[in-house]
Amino acid sequence: MKLFTKLILAAFVVLTASCGTPKNIVYFQDIRGNATLPTTNTEPIKFKPMDQISVIVNSRDPQVTAMFNLPYYTNRIGQSVSSTNAAGTVTSGTQGISGYIVDSNGDIDFPVLGKIHVAGLTREEAAEKIKDELLESRQIKDPVVTVTFMNLGVTVLGEVMHPGRYKIDRDRFTILDALALAGDLTINAEREEVILLRQEGKKDRAYVLNMLDAQQLYASPVFYLQQGDVIYVKPNDKRVRESTVNGNNVRSTSFWFSVISMLTSVTLLVLRFIPGL
Repeated sequence: MKLFTKLILAAFVVLTASCGTPKNIVYFQDIRGNATLPTTNTEPIKFKPMDQISVIVNSRDPQVTAMFNLPYYTNRIGQSVSSTNAAGTVTSGTQGISGYIVDSNGDIDFPVLGKIHVAGLTREEAAEKIKDELLESRQIKDPVVTVTFMNLGVTVLGEVMHPGRYKIDRDRFTILDALALAGDLTINAEREEVILLRQEGKKDRAYVLNMLDAQQLYASPVFYLQQGDVIYVKPNDKRVRESTVNGNNVRSTSFWFSVISMLTSVTLLVLRFIPGL
């Protein structure tokens, strides 16, 4: 009878270990009390080739202003539609958006003024440059220029509630903002190895972020996102085990239940057929 008790006890210990509560679920585990987190030097988002940007010019004279804004248009049933013409401009009608595609040389083809180089400039720098050229042309006296991105976004993949591409709606947009838009990480996400891919020059560079370590996360050069960033959240070991054909491998709970069942059956047979054990 002692053998039976020992086998059951051993099986219980193994099952308890396999079903232990994971400790890598809670974010920012290094924060204690009123912690001070490091801040990174935010690199402003700058225009690059193939970006779509909106440029709106306003002034006191609407007739003069109209020369510098792309025309709006809608389809026959009033829906918002977009088109791209040979000059690389994008128009969207019902929402009043005029847009340009930055060409391979980093230029936009602006009405009246012609080619304007915007690659490498921030939104504020591009707006100031266009404003200066408008004043220099002496065709408008008091221009107010607003420049915004039209296609700025990041992609979130892997173990999140809602994978997809999400729009960046401001310059200081963090990885936490992107994950929040994607519905946060699932319970099966590997929080210590969130991968971020970023194009730097002609190469893609991979960064690994630890969501459990706030100090490391906030100090990361990719804490603030850039256009085109790709975030991939890896599945944890539990999720990987469940992705097998039946999830029944040596590291799965179902496997250990099977082992316990088999040991119990063998023990009962031994107790039945071997007297005096």
